[in-house]
This record gives sequence, structure tokens and C-alpha cells, in this order.
Amino acid sequence: MKKTLGLFAAAMLLVGGVAFADEAMLIDFTLLDADCAEDENGNPTQNSHTAMDYSVSAGATFTEDQKDLMKTSLALPEWEIKLNASARNVMSLGDSQVVAAPVKGEADVPFAGSNVMGVRIEFPTWNSNANARIEPPFDIPAYEPLSSADENGNRQEPTDEEKASGKTLFEDGYGVVKNVATIKAISVTTMGMNFPHGLYVLLADNDGVERRYFMGYLGFDGWKELRWNNPQYITEIRNREIRVYPIYPRGMPFVKFKGFQVTRDAAHIGGTFIGYFKDVKIIYDKALLTTDRDIADEDLWGIITKKENARQSAEMARFGNKQVNRYLERAKLATEDEFTSSLNEDSSSNAQSTSGGAADSAE
Repeated sequence: MKKTLGLFAAAMLLVGGVAFADEAMLIDFTLLDADCAEDENGNPTQNSHTAMDYSVSAGATFTEDQKDLMKTSLALPEWEIKLNASARNVMSLGDSQVVAAPVKGEADVPFAGSNVMGVRIEFPTWNSNANARIEPPFDIPAYEPLSSADENGNRQEPTDEEKASGKTLFEDGYGVVKNVATIKAISVTTMGMNFPHGLYVLLADNDGVERRYFMGYLGFDGWKELRWNNPQYITEIRNREIRVYPIYPRGMPFVKFKGFQVTRDAAHIGGTFIGYFKDVKIIYDKALLTTDRDIADEDLWGIITKKENARQSAEMARFGNKQVNRYLERAKLATEDEFTSSLNEDSSSNAQSTSGGAADSAE
């Protein structure tokens, strides 16, 4: 009996010292190349894996051309930069953008030859605390079914293999990680350009709570992995406060990528900021040891799907209207760069007058 108790105690000590954390790629920007939905010049505009069609929420007043514009994805040029009030002006709004930045093939990094996220932000040049959020074009869905898209970015019906995988569309490096309890560490692969600005990672959980994590300052040159370590992470199981949550209908705990935040201190240099980002990874404790349950709760009750559909419908309506407004604004955009001359361009008198004026100025 004593021997059995001793073995049990040793086993408990072993369990207490085991790290249950797992590593996962939250988002990999090299996966977000535009590869479908070509424009009038034959250039792809959307990423097929993450393409979303928001026209399903549009009313009957919209034309088919307008509905076609309600299609978007996580393709890098679709991402948005939102400046705070002290940094927002006409120039900063016009010049701040996200692009696909190609890494040279001879670069000494594993992702050489791939595209990463390139960011340009126009901060104020005067002394002012400012910040900018780099956000995806839409709130990344956590329960979107895994399916493929055609060459026009239209989602297809999930195949049997895709259904059997148990994965959702935005897992495996596209912005969502499921079965997350406590985050132990976060890593960002970024290329520094000696800017003194601070970098935050923005994450949201399954309760809709957004949190930001300070990764450090970008005052270095070259590629670097910035890391945030959870100061409240307890490795000793005995010292942890154990909390038990209902598994359903609260849903599988997850985290989703909400974007980056770049902060500029008033005492630091302002003006143009350039940054490059390759990926975001997390190390986390699993919420459940196994996700394969004997009863398909969601198939039976559909509670999570109903809540997710309601939230996504509201997001679709908001984003769809924004895309239509952009389409209408683009249609009204001035396309002329030069005035139509009121003079005869080949007139000799015009040339003499111009040259005479130049000579007078020289004198």
C-alpha cells in the first residue's frame, strides 16, 4: 500500500512539472498573396483561401456590379491603417497604407522570395503622442466552415474531406487558433528600421474581449523575433487557481488576430514610419485535452452557429455598405490630371510669349 501511494505521489509530482503549453502559428502573412479575382488589367486582387463575400447582406437596391465589390479577403493590400485623432490629417490618411513586400530571393531567411506585410504610416512631425492600428479588412470569423474558392473568389460548398478535418477556414496561420486557455508567450517576426516606436499585438478571445500585448520597441536594424512573456504564467500546477468553465454552449476557447498597434512618443522622431512583418505565433495552454467529443453538440443544438451568424451578418452589413460607398466614391473621382488648353498648342506666338516671359524673369 505504501509503495502504491509512493508511486502515485511521484506521478503527481511529474504531472505538476510538465509544461502543457503548445505552439501555433496565429497568422502568417506569407500565406496572404493575392491569387484570384483578377481586375480589368488581369492582376489578381484577392486571396482565395480567405475570400469572403459580403453581398449576401446587401439589399435589392444594389446592382450586380456593386455586389461584386463587396468581396474581400485578407490579401495584404486590403488591410487598413487607422490613425488616432492627433495623427489623422489629409496627408497621413492618403499616404498610410499596407502592401505586399517581396523579400529578395537571396535573403538569408527561410521565407526568402515570399511576400511579407509592408506598412507605411505617416506620423505627425511635431511633438505629439500618436498611434496607428493595422487591422484586417474585416473581423476574422472564428467559425467559418473550411472550404475552397474559385478563380473569382466565390466560396464553394465544403467537401467531405474538409468537413472531416474539423478545421475552420481561418485556422492554421490565417488568424485564428482554437482550444486556447492561457497564453504563455507571443512572438512577432519583424524587420526593424531603427525606429524608436513601440509595437503591440492585438488579440481577441471567444468572449469578444480585446487585449493588447507590448512586444517591445522597433529600434533595431534587420529581422528579429520580438517576444512577449506572460508575467503571470504559473508553471507549477499546485499554485494555479483552477477554474472550470462549461464547455458548451460557451464554445471552444480561441484567440483571433485583431491587428498591430504602432505607437509614437511625442519625444521621438515623427514623420514616415516603414515596417515589415512576417508572422505572429503563440505558445499557449490547451483548454481541453481532446476536442473529439462523443456527441456533436453544435450539430444538435446550433447555439454557437446562431450567435456567430448574427454577429457575422451585422459585420457583413457594415462592411458591405462601406465597400459600396467606396465604389460610389471611386466612380465620382476626378480622372483628369491636366487642364484642356484654351490656346493653340502649335501657335508660334504662344511660344514667343512664353520664352519672352522666361527671359524677363532671368533679367
